[in-house]
Amino acid sequence: MATFSGVWLPIITPFIDGEIDYAGYEKLIDHYLRAGVTGIIPLGTTGESPTIDEVEAETLVERTVAAVAGRVPVLVGVGANDTRKAVKAVKRLGRQSVQGILSVCPYYNRPSQDGMREHFTRIAEATDREILIYNIPYRTSVNLANDTLLRLAELPNIVGVKDSSGNLPQSLELLRWRPEGFAVMTGDDPFFYTMLAHGGDGGILASSHLNTELFLGVYERMTKNDHHGARSLWAKLETLVPLLFKDANPMPIKHCLWRQGLITSPECRLPLTRISQALAEELDVALS
Repeated sequence: MATFSGVWLPIITPFIDGEIDYAGYEKLIDHYLRAGVTGIIPLGTTGESPTIDEVEAETLVERTVAAVAGRVPVLVGVGANDTRKAVKAVKRLGRQSVQGILSVCPYYNRPSQDGMREHFTRIAEATDREILIYNIPYRTSVNLANDTLLRLAELPNIVGVKDSSGNLPQSLELLRWRPEGFAVMTGDDPFFYTMLAHGGDGGILASSHLNTELFLGVYERMTKNDHHGARSLWAKLETLVPLLFKDANPMPIKHCLWRQGLITSPECRLPLTRISQALAEELDVALS
């Protein structure tokens, strides 16, 4: 059985007038824990990690751990295209009570497969925490090949992947080839049902901020081999999920959470802004 499974939330970071709304953030965590998410991930792309400074990041992790209070595991997003910086960030997390690390492939400088293998090896050697690698070529411009990932899976604390390859054949091949216990968590939200149907372990899903109970229901029914029940629930999500990525994540999600009264403002930090009026109207209809 894989170490990681279920529906994990890469939680947004709420802002008011450019500053992190920590009180609102803690209320949001409590809301999703009550909804039943399997785990919480601060400082992911959905949490606008590129705009969070080092002091804010440390505070967010501390407040996440305090708000979660052991109810579910916490993974922390750690990403850098400088291996030295990534290793330093991982070592700083050593004093935090988190269960593991979600580490994205190096972005912008487009390393080779050997370069990515060495990058993640150095990160794994710098910590005893469990690591999920995050493969998202859409954002990084590099694709971690399955054979490279499977070599990394030989390291004892690299225990899984958030697979956002955007390439369904590659993802299905990974499910066939992976070693026993290696978790494949989809991060391609539209593929959630499909990946579960092929033996995936769950999802790390930005879209599960909305209609959380339906995502959890899809997962729970699939674990009980109730494909018909899972498919009927997934049908209720199929039109909403693509809308949430029609503009840059997390802008549409923040709009929806604001409309639902779960956050005070839909504000993102620049260079992200607010969604268009046309998309806002589409989302409002989809959620009504």
